Amino acid sequence: MTVRVRMAPSPTGSPHVGLVRTALFNWAFARHHGGTFVFRVEDTDKERSTAESEAAVIDLLHWLGLEWDEGPEVGGPYGPYRQSERTELYKDALARLVDGGHAYKCYCTTEETEARFAEKKAAYDSAKAAFVAAGGQGTKPEAPIMGYDGFCRDLTAEQLAAFEGRPWVPRLRMPDGSITWNDLVRGDVTFETKHIPDYALARANGDPLYTLVNPVDDAYMKITHVLRGEDLLSSTPRQIALYDALKAVGIADLTPEFGHLPYVMGEGNKKLSKRDPEAHALAYRDQGFIPEGLLNYLALLGWSIAGDRDIFSLEEMVEAFDIKDVNPNPARFDIKKCEAINATHMHQLSVEDCTHRALPFLKRDGVLTDPVSPADQQLLELAMPFVAERVNKLTEVGELLRFLFVSDDDFTVDAEDKEKVVDAGDGPAVIQAAYDALRSIEIWSAATISDALSLALVEEMGLKPRVAFGPVRVATTGRRISPPLYESLELLGRDRTLRRLQAAL
Repeated sequence: MTVRVRMAPSPTGSPHVGLVRTALFNWAFARHHGGTFVFRVEDTDKERSTAESEAAVIDLLHWLGLEWDEGPEVGGPYGPYRQSERTELYKDALARLVDGGHAYKCYCTTEETEARFAEKKAAYDSAKAAFVAAGGQGTKPEAPIMGYDGFCRDLTAEQLAAFEGRPWVPRLRMPDGSITWNDLVRGDVTFETKHIPDYALARANGDPLYTLVNPVDDAYMKITHVLRGEDLLSSTPRQIALYDALKAVGIADLTPEFGHLPYVMGEGNKKLSKRDPEAHALAYRDQGFIPEGLLNYLALLGWSIAGDRDIFSLEEMVEAFDIKDVNPNPARFDIKKCEAINATHMHQLSVEDCTHRALPFLKRDGVLTDPVSPADQQLLELAMPFVAERVNKLTEVGELLRFLFVSDDDFTVDAEDKEKVVDAGDGPAVIQAAYDALRSIEIWSAATISDALSLALVEEMGLKPRVAFGPVRVATTGRRISPPLYESLELLGRDRTLRRLQAAL
């Protein structure tokens, strides 16, 4: 059997990191087994689904490199891959299910269902009170089950005639007994069907519901394995019952194997929600994370390549990935560990690759103009070797190099650093001595700058290097944190360096 898995997001907001983790595990599973990764859009929620949200998901998956084999932009033999374009398939499936007796027409209103439940609840409360009063003698009453009570499941011809012309919804006829499946992550899972009411497959206006379209699409697209979040575990027995019905009416060939991935938890051991800032996947791209780092970390939320190893490439994950190794216990999202893993992958980039990836951020943040001038391009290439191994995110490149590209009129010094380093203690004297020493240099290079400053500040003033060079760094780069000082001043040039020291004085 050829493995076929799918990623089926609903385009109803900003993509969640949990969605990315699910996409990653499906993608890795498909690639490990030489199978097919299908991407489809579940946009049956007409009120909440938006083209902008769909575009955001597609953009995100492209950025991450989780390319799909079938789906939007690619096509495939079982398309279209947007549910809004598959309405006729759902109508046909509904008709077959109703005609085959696997689903039935339900005419009950919500108010009628709630009224019947209230009656049963009152009768139960009375029987329970009598049972307690009798000291627990006799048969203990069973509480009524919340949800639909199957009132229309077996209507007589006379009852059906009475309902003629009344709106109805199709409901799946749940089987008696229990439903068990071997979950790829959790092992055997069993649900008693008496706790699962017959559920609606479409609205009264005919619009299909998620409960129908998801299994129907899986059936038509020949999906063999469904890897999804733990929050959908309780819906699985309903879907398995529907797969059995779809097989009976000639739509489905098989029931997929299921694997339910652990919850991603946030602060306070609460499920990471869309309200949590860590949850928004596209924010990581905007903050300068790279795909290799983010995917590496998200893979660790439920899986590991080895007990003593956290850093690995996507290719290594594909080779080692086994769904049976996924831990069913909840995984906690740790932003600091995510940043640390991203930093490790950043430091593995070549200088050229880091420069290429940082360039859009340098333009976005106004460090460089677009298009970049030849002079600025050359300066960037000269400066990048001094920062590539220091930055943990792509946005930090601009923070470290802005001083090189800003004009003297726009150059500013961090107020706190100025107060604590430039204006305090020996700061003014240090800057004056540095200015006097540097303006006499004939050949402007990192080596001559180092010799001149070391002689003037360390040997002649008797200062420790940590104290000696701080004021010079802040006055010329604007911050206490910068690329190596001597190389920074060489790139900044004699004139701009002296002007900034003079301005500080």
